[in-house]
Amino acid sequence: MEGQPSVLQKAEEVLRSGISLCDSCFGRLFGMRGYNLSNSERGRALKTVLMMQAFSYTSRKADLELLRLLAESGFRPAAEVATKLKVPFEPKACFICEGLTGHFEDIARRIIEESAEYEFETFQIGVRLARAIISREEQVWRMFGLSESESLKNEISREVGKLVERLSSKRYASEKPEMLIIINIPEAKLESISIEFHPSPVFLCGRYLKLVRGLPQSPWPHPDERVLYPTSIEELITAPLVEHFKASGAKLHAAGREDIDARTLGTGRPFVVELKRPKLRTLDLKRLEEVINERAQGLIQVHSLRYCGREYIKKYKSLAELAKKSYVVRVEFDRVVSEEELAKLCESLRNIVVDQRTPRRVLHRRPDKLRRKLVYKVEARKISEREVEFYIEAQGGFYVKEFIHGDEGRTRPSIAELLGAKVMSIQLDVVSVEEP
Repeated sequence: MEGQPSVLQKAEEVLRSGISLCDSCFGRLFGMRGYNLSNSERGRALKTVLMMQAFSYTSRKADLELLRLLAESGFRPAAEVATKLKVPFEPKACFICEGLTGHFEDIARRIIEESAEYEFETFQIGVRLARAIISREEQVWRMFGLSESESLKNEISREVGKLVERLSSKRYASEKPEMLIIINIPEAKLESISIEFHPSPVFLCGRYLKLVRGLPQSPWPHPDERVLYPTSIEELITAPLVEHFKASGAKLHAAGREDIDARTLGTGRPFVVELKRPKLRTLDLKRLEEVINERAQGLIQVHSLRYCGREYIKKYKSLAELAKKSYVVRVEFDRVVSEEELAKLCESLRNIVVDQRTPRRVLHRRPDKLRRKLVYKVEARKISEREVEFYIEAQGGFYVKEFIHGDEGRTRPSIAELLGAKVMSIQLDVVSVEEP
């Protein structure tokens, strides 16, 4: 703008102030000017023009003070000329970075070496920079009213990232990188720098069958309560995956859950496993299915294991309440139930809405509210005089046991209420869970 000092004038003002800056830090003061230039190239260009102003062969005149300041900033051509002219100067460390920008390649090579145990193709780089270094940089910006500067943090991230790409087969990714690399710089010394590696989670989708009763889906929080098995579906699935992916841990996200005393048969229940901080990312999933199933020793079985994205967790959670589920329930009543009663019952329960208040058995951990769920159909088959096997198709989130016995009127209508019979026992199997 008219009346504003030029980039060169501002650069000379900074240099004559006695603040010595390396090429990168000098160029970064004007980092928003020019395209396809690194800050070191920009800084050298400015110093080159200033040296041309400081020394002229034609006039045999020299601005020896400007020449000295350029030489002290580490600008080699100026240092060579100052030495020939016997202009005394003493090289100074960069006021801002204290020489840090000269070690970008060293840092990049360390990243490549230290990340060798991780499998990843894409990465991003973040920087934690000492507050003292940031303060010195901001001090220079304020002193000279600079508004088109780039931060040292940005430069480190970009330039080290370029070097990692050039020196390895890895690629920078602006979105969803497989590895986040954090460079910690507590002070401007190479030996103080540490590097953190944060691999993104690996997500696997699949289905599980629960083949026994008494096995909880997640680790059981109440050891004093009756559980038949000292493990859980989550542990049986995730432990082999954590081991083979060399992960720090894992979480099972299932499309709903079955009661601890229910089995899940048929095609099984959809699930997502989130593997945290995995060192490996691409494994033979068919082989992993075999390993999980062998170790489970008949308690569970997994199939259809495949890679997926984080979005499947939300998808499964949100649609678990809506997806259609099918159940086979074996019920014993306190009296003989006739074929005619069962036929009438099934006809009355076709495509109806059932009102369910939160079951008494879970009131201690869930709010008491009314849920309205669809029952699509009920089929019945007599097993004995008092035993009936029901096939029920209903909306997800449906409390099937309460639909059978009525839960003292908290679920209406119920099979027990409609039959006018008391339920003596229930055995429940989930046989189909619709893919959300």
